[in-house]
Parts: sequence; structure tokens; C-alpha cells
Amino acid sequence: MTEIEFAEKVARIGGVAYLVGGAVRDKIRGVVAHDKDYCLTGIVESAFVENFPDAQKVGKSFPVYLLEIDGKMNEVALARTEKKSGTGYRGFKVNFDSTVTIEQDLYRRDTTMNAMAFDILRDKLIDPFGGREDTLNKKIRATSKHFIDDPVRALRAARQSAQFDFEITDETFYAMNLCAVELKAEPVERIFAELERALKTDKPSIFFRSLERAGLLEITFPEIADLRGKTQPIEFHPEGDAYEHTLNIVDEVAKVNPKPEIRFAALAHDLGKGKTPLEMLPHHYGHDMRGIEVLREMNKRLRLPSDWKKIAELVIFEHMRAAVMTSAGKIVDLLIKIHKSKISIADFNDIINADNHGLPLHLANAEKILDEILKVNGNSAPRGLTGEEIGKWIRAERTRRYVAMRDKF
Repeated sequence: MTEIEFAEKVARIGGVAYLVGGAVRDKIRGVVAHDKDYCLTGIVESAFVENFPDAQKVGKSFPVYLLEIDGKMNEVALARTEKKSGTGYRGFKVNFDSTVTIEQDLYRRDTTMNAMAFDILRDKLIDPFGGREDTLNKKIRATSKHFIDDPVRALRAARQSAQFDFEITDETFYAMNLCAVELKAEPVERIFAELERALKTDKPSIFFRSLERAGLLEITFPEIADLRGKTQPIEFHPEGDAYEHTLNIVDEVAKVNPKPEIRFAALAHDLGKGKTPLEMLPHHYGHDMRGIEVLREMNKRLRLPSDWKKIAELVIFEHMRAAVMTSAGKIVDLLIKIHKSKISIADFNDIINADNHGLPLHLANAEKILDEILKVNGNSAPRGLTGEEIGKWIRAERTRRYVAMRDKF
């Protein structure tokens, strides 16, 4: 079933089918939408189900279905209004009868660029709140006072600012700030979901700076907020405090590495600096070990994916010494540790390169070194060695081979 065929079938049962949300925004931006959402007016749920028996219901509190259109599964929802009746994103009374208009449905949506609809059969844009103009002017503007009904909309606005490089308007920053109290009680899964999406953008720092301006950084990501004002030796960090340094590193890593877990490790690499005693500043002795503790507290709150946590732990612990190591044995130990971990040498190097503006020879040539030293294993140990003796021989032989290679770099 094509989109036109879908819209025509809806019309035959007395309804109107609209393309809504991001697909309309992307149409105006001149980019191809990754997925499409549809909104129907003028029909009741039973009529939709009767005429589209293959649709799979996914909405619990209101009618949202998955239906194959143009060869892809798309969301189809009945137009609805919402009235705040409690806290959080579930605290609503919803009306989705056949009298709800498309304009009423758009009014409840978060920002004007997402509060547009496209009448498929009439080839007409429905834009009651100036979404087209805001999209063309790269503005993120709250559609109405109902922006604050769902507090995670504040994070979504910050994330979309990073995703599209759009500017959040002053009144929207004010509305974001009003979400502070309810944000504290939001499910951590929703907070993490926006963090992950933000880390996938071209410039994740915009997400955190937007939350900071809205007064929400301390509530959502206090570990990052703690980095503000933590001065660093200017000869090594002319960019400013640990907060500025961290956001710079995340953006630099984002330029070369698309993996959100690696970008998160870059975000976390200096978390320990947020707990540096004031009397120690601008130095941060021991911030690696403090950073591990901060990450563990962050994990308790956000319930990070296991791989994200393990990768970040390794980067926090090793990022300082990795760039300055000179001991051949310790270099071999580090490369083997990375090899056995959840992070690749290439991913690890992306972070170290951004943090140090370059790589030492043992990291720049790490893959060649590993290819050689991993040829050494227990099977090649001299006869007669047992237990710990075999492990000591393996390390010594691997170190010897590394030293033999080192002078050639």
C-alpha cells in the first residue's frame, strides 16, 4: 500500500490522513526523512481497525498503530488532545474521538517545527503556529504553554538544537527551566535515551550547553556540571576549565568517531576533576581514581549499558599515562589490556589524540605492535616452564619483540 492509497482509503471511511512531525519538518528542510508518522482525523478507532486489520497496536493510553506504508512500518495515530492531570509524561487525560481537529492535535506538540501537518491528498501544509518559518530560520520555539507538560521535552529541545544546529529561543529556554522539578522524577530510561541521541549528533556540546543555559545541567547531569570552574594548568589547557575542556574533547571525538559509547567515554574521561579539592587547583592529582568513583555514581543513577561503563572506566584510568609511558613492559601491558577490553585500539586512540593533540609512537603504531606481540603465547613457551613462569616468559618475550620494533618507528 502506497501513501496515496492509504490516504484515499482513510478518506473513503470519512477521515483525513496527514503526514506529521519530523517528516514534515524534514520536507521543509529539504532532507529525506528516516521515518514517517501519520495522524488521522474524522474517524473513530473501531473504524480504523476494521478497515486496516493488519495494523498492530502499540499505544497503551491512546490509539497508536504500526502499519506498512510504502514498504516500511510507520506509526499511525488518531488525532488527540491532552489535558495535564498528574506529573510526568503519563499524567494526562486524553481525548481521541472523531471530533478532534488536526489543529487541536498540533497544539499539544512540543515545538513549532514539530507542530505542522501535511494533508496528503490535498497536497497542503497545515501550519497554525509558524513552524515553517521557524524551521527555515533554524529556531526551536515552544508551541504553547503545554511544552512543560512533559518535562523531557526540555532535553529533547536541547538535543534537537545539537542535532539540527538550531537556536533555542529565549521563551523556550524559560519553558525548559520550568521543567526542572518534574525532571527529577522522570524515569532514568528517558533521560538516558536523550543523552544517547545527543551523543550521536555532530556537536554534542550544544546539548550540554543548552541544558546549562536552561538551568537543568545540575539536575540531569550533575557530574558534568561539577566540572565548571575547575581550573587547569593554562600551559596544557588554554581552553579554560575542565568543563570547557571536556566539551571540546567530546566534539573533537565526534568529528572522527560515530560510536556513542566512545563519545561517552570522551565525555567521562575527566569526570574526576569535578571532585578535585579547591586547594589543589589548578592541578588534579589523582583525578583518574576519583573519576572511577564518579562514573560509578553516575551509573547508579542512569543505569548505563555495561559496555559504556567498561569502556569509560578504561579510558578514565588510562588516558593520562597512555600518552606519556616510556617503559616497554608497561606499554605492552597497556596494549594487551586494550586488546582484551570492549574498546578497539582505533577508538581508544581517537580519544587520546583529541585529549593530547597527537599520539605517541606506541599508540600510533599500536596495531602493528599487537600483530607482532600476540604471536607470542603459551604454546611457544620453552619446555619445562610451568604456571606463573609461563606468564612471566610471555610478558618478557612480548616486551623484547616490542623493543626490537620500537627503533624502526
